[in-house]
Amino acid sequence: MKKTQSASFKYSPKNYKKNTFKSPGREKTAEKKLRIIPLGGQEEVGRNMTIFEYGQDIVILDMGLQFPEEDMPGVDYIVPDTSYLKGKEKNIRGVILSHGHLDHIGAAPILLKELNYPPVIGRNLTLAMVKHKMEDYEKNSSKFLKNIVINSVSDKIRLGAFRAEFFDIEHSIMDAVGVVLRTPEETVIHPGDWTLEENPMDRQPLSYEKLSGLPRPTILMLESLGATETKKRPDEKEMYANLEKIIDSAEGKVIIGTFSSQIKRIGQILEYAQKTGKKVALDGYSMKMNIEIAKKLGYIKISPQTLISINDIHKYPDHQLIIICTGAQGEGNAVLSRIVNDSHHYIKIRKKDTIIFSSSVIPGNERTIQRLKDNLYRKCDNVIHTEIMNVHTSGHSTASDIQKVIKQIKPDYFLPVYANHYFLKEAVKLATNIGFPKDKIFVLDNGSVIEFDKNQATVLPKKVKTDYVFIDGLGVGDVGQVVLRDRQMLSSDGMFVITVIIDSKTKEIVGHIQVTSRGFIFVKENFDLVNATKNVVKKVIKERTSPDMSINWNYVKNNIREAVGSFLYQKTQRRPMVLPVVIEV
Repeated sequence: MKKTQSASFKYSPKNYKKNTFKSPGREKTAEKKLRIIPLGGQEEVGRNMTIFEYGQDIVILDMGLQFPEEDMPGVDYIVPDTSYLKGKEKNIRGVILSHGHLDHIGAAPILLKELNYPPVIGRNLTLAMVKHKMEDYEKNSSKFLKNIVINSVSDKIRLGAFRAEFFDIEHSIMDAVGVVLRTPEETVIHPGDWTLEENPMDRQPLSYEKLSGLPRPTILMLESLGATETKKRPDEKEMYANLEKIIDSAEGKVIIGTFSSQIKRIGQILEYAQKTGKKVALDGYSMKMNIEIAKKLGYIKISPQTLISINDIHKYPDHQLIIICTGAQGEGNAVLSRIVNDSHHYIKIRKKDTIIFSSSVIPGNERTIQRLKDNLYRKCDNVIHTEIMNVHTSGHSTASDIQKVIKQIKPDYFLPVYANHYFLKEAVKLATNIGFPKDKIFVLDNGSVIEFDKNQATVLPKKVKTDYVFIDGLGVGDVGQVVLRDRQMLSSDGMFVITVIIDSKTKEIVGHIQVTSRGFIFVKENFDLVNATKNVVKKVIKERTSPDMSINWNYVKNNIREAVGSFLYQKTQRRPMVLPVVIEV
């Protein structure tokens, strides 16, 4: 079967065109029921990935990563567990990517390879970002990417028994798209991440009332991260007006920390800088990469005189400079942190400079962001963030937005998704408060299987496997719970290494027992404890060895580990990782 690298498909009233990636030979005996299985995104912010299964046909929505939590030392990020799909790779008709944020595409380079590179469906910017991520992960891997480009929301794609349609949504990254999946029996509506802008700058406000006319029963899967946000969403026009006012009045250089995915916002700042004769420098790998992609796609058009290299900023007076960079979440090696720590090669903060946090706080980053703000306030007199002025609008909805969309779409079933469990439960309250029947609302966990059959929905008792798959360097899944527990122990109470040399004939200790401690005690200042621990080791060796018997040294090491661990806890109330090293000579 011939494979094309990109295609779009138009709808005719009689039928859908079948995409060229459709796998042949669906089993006739397959159950014709729709199953929805979230592999991630239901109990965390991130790792978004959902399976839609009808008979032998499978469609996947999103392949996101999750960033590690504080109790996951050394882990770079976490991706969904695809064990459920093993052996079913040939049935995957397509992977639809709703938009280009890492919590929706970040796992694609790994998972697409694991699943034998099924076709990937998305808009231009999203697919370009996936291609770049694949090349970063594994050189030349993007040649295996089978693209189906959504050129317009009027495009229709046949994916086995599924018929994919699309609709416009608002989010904080360009080329985001909502998805409709039709089966012979049900219709699923999934906007991905979304918001409602009441007063957009360059178009009419969006409405989803037309989706209420889709074939029923309809299942609305609605991202619910804003379920507890009761404040009115900041106005987009006001935000841009504030940013322009700050830039105009700044005495020194303006440093704007924001997400690298805020391409539209960065493009607006670039246009305003060009109009006012300012110079803009971008800094941060993802920032430069995303803007370069946007330029190639024609989403940003700017003169070379306006956009300058970061290492050329010394050529211009401070009041003429705007620097847009990453690091507003307080990441250790990101640009803003290097600036505030005086370790940036080209940027030095002065009192007259202006720092703008044009971003929201990602849950879990509150403490690091506060520390970054404290340090910036020490160096600069003009630090501006959302608590002071509207300089950022979120890409997520509010509580009233959720109710408004439910009223507009009028679904038969409501599944809140893409958020921590408590957000999903709050979304349930929002729906029932406007009269939505509670028995038609389902809050799923990761791995839950909900099955739709003849206007009935049932959550099956057995879940599929959705373990964390940890990515550490080039390792995929080789850091499991045991390794993570060891790292947690090391980071909590340190390690205590005991090295003993034993004569193989006499079973006597040769020389002195050596003790090395890292993260537990400073050996030179704790002679009494160290010497007492050595006596414990001597006692174990004496009791567990004999000159006339061969010795199981693993058994001896385990006894040393248990005895020393118990002794150290008794003396210190701490449990370091005890590592006995027994050398036989």
